[in-house]
Amino acid sequence: QVQLVESGGGLVQAGGSLRLSCAASGRTFSTYAMGWFRQAPGKEREFVAAITWGGGGKYYGDSVKGRFTISRDNVKNTVYLQMNSLKPEDTAVYYCALKSYGGPYYSPGEYDYWGQGTQVTVSS
Repeated sequence: QVQLVESGGGLVQAGGSLRLSCAASGRTFSTYAMGWFRQAPGKEREFVAAITWGGGGKYYGDSVKGRFTISRDNVKNTVYLQMNSLKPEDTAVYYCALKSYGGPYYSPGEYDYWGQGTQVTVSS
């Protein structure tokens, strides 16, 4: 089993920045990639970003390209999401997820483990 714990959410004004962290523990040796998704009330879960654990390849959703940056610390088994130039439409619960095998990074169904989520609220 793998446990994922997110932190770093909060309330920020439009144009501001936040940094989310996700610490993985347990059987993390099987990690292929980790990703961030978000879900706003009444909307489907949306792909935000993903990073492969071996090669460090990075992938982003269209709505966050150029504003968000995903990174990882393999030693700490932690993935980060630096969010800059935040907009009110970025408001959502942000979830960290881990996938053990290859496949589409943008699909929530491809991920095996999920964190509990952290709220990000951007005020206008």
